[in-house]
Amino acid sequence: MDVLLTFTGFHDPYFKGLVDQEEQPGPILSLLSTRSFDHIFLFDTPSTQRVTEETKDAILKLHRGTEVHVLEINLSDPTNYQEIFRGIRVHIHSIIEDFSSARFFVAVASGTPHMHACWVLLTASGEIPARILHVRPPRFVTKEHPLVSEVDLSSRDFPSVRFQDRPITVEESEVDVNSVRVQLGIVGDHPAMQRSLEMGAMLAPSQAPILILGETGTGKELFARYLHRLSGRPRGSFVPVNCAAIPEDLVESLLFGHKKGTFTGAVNDQVGKFDTADKGTLFLDELGELPLPAQAKLLRVVQDGLVEPIGQAKAHKV
Repeated sequence: MDVLLTFTGFHDPYFKGLVDQEEQPGPILSLLSTRSFDHIFLFDTPSTQRVTEETKDAILKLHRGTEVHVLEINLSDPTNYQEIFRGIRVHIHSIIEDFSSARFFVAVASGTPHMHACWVLLTASGEIPARILHVRPPRFVTKEHPLVSEVDLSSRDFPSVRFQDRPITVEESEVDVNSVRVQLGIVGDHPAMQRSLEMGAMLAPSQAPILILGETGTGKELFARYLHRLSGRPRGSFVPVNCAAIPEDLVESLLFGHKKGTFTGAVNDQVGKFDTADKGTLFLDELGELPLPAQAKLLRVVQDGLVEPIGQAKAHKV
């Protein structure tokens, strides 16, 4: 089974010749005129969505036995190497696992030169077990230099590229803002919404407490989850608390915790929500509904980061 990996570009699926303005096949269709593949993965970016769909349709029309998959990469800058590496790695390792017995090929004709460089580095290092295919522009094709040729990365002309053999993960702190919005289902193009999201993205990595204001039902918890996803903190460490639903006599115990035997019914130590969310994000919804004494104690935690469980003489840092 042969699998092709490629970005799409503005010469796909067809482009007009420089001299006679006749429509000619672009790099991907030119490659497919000489080689066939069982699966083709088109890596799509926001600026090439129309091109990618047209290329997919053209491939399916001309090569009915080929399955075409479109993989989205949210690149804000198609010349940013780190974004390109990150975008490729989001998809590539699952593809390799799903097609473990396949032969992989990478086309370095469509997309930006920066994308081509990333493909070559990932392949030369061995991170992607693929062969590089070069598609020449028609005017450079000769008998000695065919339309499609394989790039020999083992040649002495190529420097050796070392790959540190360890698991590659996409850091949460590096997740694309637009991807997080889509995943959480946040929609809205109003300038006020855009400003709030931009401000949130800027503040998310900080350690400062963030106050989110809004009427009930306007999505404060969703916005808090958005901040958490962009903060770089572990995804499972988001702890929401509806302060309005806590019985008044249990507020301090639930938020700050208590020690065994502190009061009637305290048969075990109780870990408070602040400790549960330590190193993560604690979202206190309807904060104004808390009793005033609890709000005063809460203020100390917010200011100093010190939590004092009921029945414990010494506060500890969170």
